Amino acid sequence: MPFLASRLSRIKPSPTIAVSNKARELKAAGKDVIGLGAGEPDFDTPENIRQAAIAAINGGDTRYTAVDGTPALKDAISAKFKRENGLEYSPEEITVGTGGKQVLYNALMATLDEGDEVLIPAPYWVSYPDMALLAGGEPVAIPCTEKQGFKLQPDDLEKAITKKSKWLILNSPSNPTGAAYNFDEMKALTDVLKRHPQVWVMTDDMYEHLVYDNFVFCTPAQVEPELRDRTLTVNGVSKAYCMTGWRIGYAGGPKDLITAMRKIQSQSTSNPSSVSQAAAVEALNGPQDFIPAHNKVFKERRDMVVKMLNDCPGLRCPMPEGAFYVYPSCAGLIGKKTPQGKTIESDGDFVTYLLESEGVAVVQGEAFGLSPFFRISYATSTEALHDACLRIKRACEALAK
Repeated sequence: MPFLASRLSRIKPSPTIAVSNKARELKAAGKDVIGLGAGEPDFDTPENIRQAAIAAINGGDTRYTAVDGTPALKDAISAKFKRENGLEYSPEEITVGTGGKQVLYNALMATLDEGDEVLIPAPYWVSYPDMALLAGGEPVAIPCTEKQGFKLQPDDLEKAITKKSKWLILNSPSNPTGAAYNFDEMKALTDVLKRHPQVWVMTDDMYEHLVYDNFVFCTPAQVEPELRDRTLTVNGVSKAYCMTGWRIGYAGGPKDLITAMRKIQSQSTSNPSSVSQAAAVEALNGPQDFIPAHNKVFKERRDMVVKMLNDCPGLRCPMPEGAFYVYPSCAGLIGKKTPQGKTIESDGDFVTYLLESEGVAVVQGEAFGLSPFFRISYATSTEALHDACLRIKRACEALAK
């Protein structure tokens, strides 16, 4: 009898974490590497949020809390949902987890039976399919092409829905593409979902505040109130508040679902860090003026990266609406030979070539379910991004020759 569980054979380690770890290892070995794989803002956590954490420590707020969030944090989340999204969730309809990933995982573990289908537009965040598999479900990828703006189309959603479909996961703005759904685009999808009452919506809004060019964010339960009772609206403080390491995610949804998710969490991690929760209260209730200031920098970086990548022979880079990623196509380089004589046969080959030849670490599109593309995170210094784009251009020119 094998010692390791057979379910592990269904999943793979996170490719984005693997790329970041590889970049760190090469740097530690003295290599000149620019890591563009991590989805992590390079800005420090704002001072008022850090001070709230220090005050919590000094005040003895260092013990166990309620399993899925303190009353103070749930109140702050409830106020945030009402203020920014027009959604009303009572404390009993809110859960707090150790990062958004745990919240998503709890929901899938609490609801999926063997064979239940989870509809996932591709390109997708790398963890969605594997979390569905771990929970016993079947991920069903729905390809969303570059021509479609990497966005799920209503007709494609309609065709993908079966009697076994239980969840649709929507991520807007998207990791990895930065694509975001405007109100009309979201309404077209919710109109489809209204016709299929067995399908619930899990919306990953982690990049809600990271939008550019006057784009207006919306979330499904806000666009179509009829879906409120079968929607889990997931968010967190990681990205907009520069709190990736604090590990606080949250969600609002129907009370029965939230209760089931609490049960899962009570037997896994129990409560998130008490200190991180105190900091998150300040993040949500405190000044928000640093967000547009950060977004101004992110937009400048986005514009620079898109322009420089489109100047690279063989690459084509669309302009994303939000997040801090671009998802360029390397289709024009497939079939080219490296100076060492190796043929580029996939986006994985191109990513390996970039790392080995120029020390630029990015993530292959295969990891996100749509090739031949690769993901660049521009949540790093402008200087490093400029240098990286020059290196990418040099690598592309060497292939072109």
